[in-house]
Amino acid sequence: MKKKKIIKRIIITLLILVIAILGAFLIYANVYMHSSYTLEENAVLLDNGDYYLEGSSDVGIIFYPGAKVEETAYLPMLSKLQEKGYTCILVKMPLRFAFLGTNSADDYYDEYPEIKSWYMSGHSLGGAMASSYASDNEDLIDGLLLLGAYVYGDFNPENSITIYGENDLGLDRSKIGDVNVYEIEGGNHAGFGYYGVQNGDGELIITREEQQDEAANLIDSFIQERTGDI
Repeated sequence: MKKKKIIKRIIITLLILVIAILGAFLIYANVYMHSSYTLEENAVLLDNGDYYLEGSSDVGIIFYPGAKVEETAYLPMLSKLQEKGYTCILVKMPLRFAFLGTNSADDYYDEYPEIKSWYMSGHSLGGAMASSYASDNEDLIDGLLLLGAYVYGDFNPENSITIYGENDLGLDRSKIGDVNVYEIEGGNHAGFGYYGVQNGDGELIITREEQQDEAANLIDSFIQERTGDI
């Protein structure tokens, strides 16, 4: 009987510990960086909370946001890609952590059969998880577009592009490859989105619009080299 009581107490203690850890994580997750961007008519809010920006070509981009960043902060960046003809899908991640929704892209291949060429993209942690997904689904993904991130997994670097800001102080440059890598002069980590200043980031010398314009042009050139003019 005494042994059963000890086991019961251990189980109760572990349950309390798990609940406490889960509660602390939920509190942490609910403190996130808010978007400073006002929505425009070109972005359609889907039933699942994702956003759809319709392009004029058969090329689609699925975008995973950075950790603890409100997803709409990336609509300006994706709007620039939409203007170049690309259909973009901005994924709202569970608790705004991309590692909790790595396979979110699975929802869209059958939903939009008119898209013939799919690219995964993401910023920071979102880029890492987009890269991980692409590595596991190379038969579905034609390319990988990384902002303030690096190739994570076994995805062919020849089919990826890495873009980062000169003053990004949080990016481990030792993990960046040497294929299709571009540094934006005067840019930083948070400059790819509209969510204010990020702790530990370097100074943004250029404007966010300039950083995103340059990134969109680089991405456009990268895709057109693989798919032809759209």
